[in-house]
Amino acid sequence: MGYPVFAVTADLVVLTIRADRLCVLLVKRGESPYLGRWALPGGFVLPSEDLDAAAARELEEETGLAVGTVHLEQLRSYGAPGRDPRQRVVTVAYLALAPDLPVPSAGTDAAFASWVPVEEVAELAFDHAVILGDGVERARAKLEYTSLGTAFCGAEFTVAELRRVYEVVWGKELDPRNFHRKVTGAGEFLVATGGSTTRDGGRPAQLYRRGAAVALYPPMPRSGVVGARAGG
Repeated sequence: MGYPVFAVTADLVVLTIRADRLCVLLVKRGESPYLGRWALPGGFVLPSEDLDAAAARELEEETGLAVGTVHLEQLRSYGAPGRDPRQRVVTVAYLALAPDLPVPSAGTDAAFASWVPVEEVAELAFDHAVILGDGVERARAKLEYTSLGTAFCGAEFTVAELRRVYEVVWGKELDPRNFHRKVTGAGEFLVATGGSTTRDGGRPAQLYRRGAAVALYPPMPRSGVVGARAGG
């Protein structure tokens, strides 16, 4: 008895912060199925490439950014029968995070691409709404116990700029002094550069860069540990 033939795709949940809003990269499909429907960028894995290579290729085609310039990690796999009307398709989704990415250009099967605020995303093609939801929750959760928040920042940033990342991703306002104490007290999370800037307004603020820490200790749970003033 032979095994059924199926295809494999690599789909991307690419998140960035633009104008103080968490945005996802979406493409408007230029071919069937779901012609004209918004979808996550992605495509079929070529016979000559592995999964990570396919994700890297799709990322560069859609954003112009190479792997190593953005955070890219495997999210999970999706293989429910009927998720693609063309044939049995299993997708391996990836999560990509980067600061203020540029205006995207659509790939070969898309009419055009756009950054869309996550809270404004409507109906998506395939099961991409589920994949997007999983990607956003992964990003939110990892800010609690890893240094991933700095992936949304430039090479040098202030604590206020990092706090704004957490506020945008978590959707809640945070107490500035409590946040400053938490992030500067987490071992090897931030490294002072010795420079300062006034771009936040007011007095000069110290500049930091990402430290060597991967896991945050102590962690910063969303539920009150950072000192939220308002929920969202």
